[in-house]
Amino acid sequence: MMRRPGVSSNALITTMIAALAMIGPFTIDAVFPAYDLIGREIHASTGEMQQVTSVYMLSFAVMSLFHGPISDAIGRKKVMAFGMLAYAGASLVCMLAPNLTVLLLGRVLQGAFAGAGQIVSRTIVRDLYVGPAAQKMMAQVAMIFAIAPAIAPIVGGWVVAFASWRTIFAGLVVVGLLLSLMVALAVPETHPVENRRALNVKDVLTGVRLVLSDRPYLRLAFAGMFGFGAQFIYIVGAPIIMLQLLGKGEQDFWMLFVPFVCGMILGSFINARLAHRIPPQRLVSIAMVALVSATLVGVVVAVLAGNRLPWVMICPPVIAFAMSASFPILQLAMLDRFPTRRGAAASGQSFIQLLFNAVLSGVIVTLVATSMTSVAITSAVSGVIGGLFWLWHLRRPPHPRTDQS
Repeated sequence: MMRRPGVSSNALITTMIAALAMIGPFTIDAVFPAYDLIGREIHASTGEMQQVTSVYMLSFAVMSLFHGPISDAIGRKKVMAFGMLAYAGASLVCMLAPNLTVLLLGRVLQGAFAGAGQIVSRTIVRDLYVGPAAQKMMAQVAMIFAIAPAIAPIVGGWVVAFASWRTIFAGLVVVGLLLSLMVALAVPETHPVENRRALNVKDVLTGVRLVLSDRPYLRLAFAGMFGFGAQFIYIVGAPIIMLQLLGKGEQDFWMLFVPFVCGMILGSFINARLAHRIPPQRLVSIAMVALVSATLVGVVVAVLAGNRLPWVMICPPVIAFAMSASFPILQLAMLDRFPTRRGAAASGQSFIQLLFNAVLSGVIVTLVATSMTSVAITSAVSGVIGGLFWLWHLRRPPHPRTDQS
C-alpha cells in the first residue's frame, strides 16, 4: 500500500475526501423537495425548475475540465480550499435570489466551484495509493459518498416543512465555509512541488486534449457514463417521480433514495472487500452483467406494476449496487492512463459524465418521465449502451501511454 510518510490515517483521509466529494450530489438532491415551493414563489413552471438542476450540472461539467489540470500545476489543496469558499458565495446568491434568473445564476456559480472538491479529492486517492489498495480506498470513499443522495432530500424535505426553501441554501453556505476551513487545516497536500506542471493556458488545454482524444480512456468513460446514467435517470427525475408519478409529498423522498443508497453502499462495500481477491476487469464484467440484467427486469416490473409502490422501486437499488461495484475500478483505470496528468484525467471523466447528466436532467427527463415504464426503458437503454462500451474495451486491450507531454 503506497502511502506517503506523515499522511493522516486511512479513516481520516477517507472521511475528508468523501466529505469533499459529497458536495456535488448533496447540492443537487437537497433542493429536490423544495421544487414545487420554489416554483410557486418565483413563478417558474415544472420544466423551468428542471433547469435549476441542469444548469448546475452543465456549469459543473464545463469547469470540471479545469479544476484537475490547475491542481496538477499549483497543488490539490489550494484549488479545493478556494473552490469551497467560492461555492459558499454562490450558495449565498441562491439563498437571496428574488427570481428564476438570479437563482439560475447562483446555480451556475455553484456548479462552477463544487467540482473543486469533488474532482480534485478523487486524485488524492491515486496520489497516495496504487493497485488493490487504491481500489479499496476509492470504494471506501464511495461508501461514504453514497450517503449524500440519501440524506440530502430527507434534510431538504424537513427543512421546507418548518422553514423557507431559502434555508436550504443558507445551510449550503455554512457547508461550503466549513469545507474550505477543513481543507486549509486538515487535508494534506499530496501533489509535491517537484511533480507539478507549469501553470499556463497552453499546458492546461494540452492536458484536456490528450485526455479527450485517448480512445481507451473514452471507452472507459462512456462505459461509466452510460452505466451511471441507468441509475441517474431515477435520481435526477426524483421530483417528477415522487411528487407527480407516485403522488407522494416533500417528506417522502426517502422511499426512493434510501433503497437506492443502500444499493450504492453495498456495491462499494463489495468492491472494497474483493479488491485483493478478484481481478478488476473480471469484477467490472460481472457488475456490468448485473447492471444490464437489472435494467431489463426493471422494464418488465414497470410494465406490470405501473406507478405502484413498492414494486417500481425493486430494481433501481440493484442497478445502483451493480454500478457502485464497478465504478471505482473504472475511475482508477482512467486515472492510470495519465500518470503525470491525473488531475486532467479526473476532470475529463467528470466533464463527460456531467455533460451527459445535464442532458438527462434538462432534456431527457422532461420527455420520458411520463410514467415509470418510460423511465425504466430509458434506464435500460443507457445500461445496455454502457455494457457494450465495456465489452468494446475488453476486446481492444489498451497499450500503455508513452506521450505524457
